[in-house]
Amino acid sequence: MAGPSRVRRMFLIRICLIIVIVGLVVSGVTAFPLREELMLGRDILNNTGLSTVFADLASWVHRVAEGLEVTGTEYPFLAYGTDWLAFAHLAIAVAFVGPLIDPVRNVWVTIWGLIMCAGILPLALIAGAIRGLPFGWQLIDISFGVVAAVPLTIALVLTRRLERQRIGAH
Repeated sequence: MAGPSRVRRMFLIRICLIIVIVGLVVSGVTAFPLREELMLGRDILNNTGLSTVFADLASWVHRVAEGLEVTGTEYPFLAYGTDWLAFAHLAIAVAFVGPLIDPVRNVWVTIWGLIMCAGILPLALIAGAIRGLPFGWQLIDISFGVVAAVPLTIALVLTRRLERQRIGAH
């Protein structure tokens, strides 16, 4: 029997998973035009005067935009790596369709997602430091894992409750 608490849990689980899916899709789609986005960001910072307020950020965005511009012109095949990054985000988003349909049966995807969120922390700190990224930028990357972990944790807790409710009904 589908009581109101079961229906409400399913609704909230699906909302949480849709938030994660949308975040992954947006992250994936925006990774394709990375060069153009960084050049736009550089121009916005410079043309609005924000580059004087956020000098370190403007300097970093300028450096990254310049790097992408030079490599895009001289070595366009390097952008193929970010194309695969974009594809990976889209592929991961598709994985969450399973728990969207049946959260109890596919709870492992939600748990896997939380493990991946935790994995962002060491990757951002280690690879970011090795690659010379500013610490603030590493924190921004880490925030993606933290933000995604919130709806995934809520979805996991509600899924476990839904599972216990199903077991109790049998």
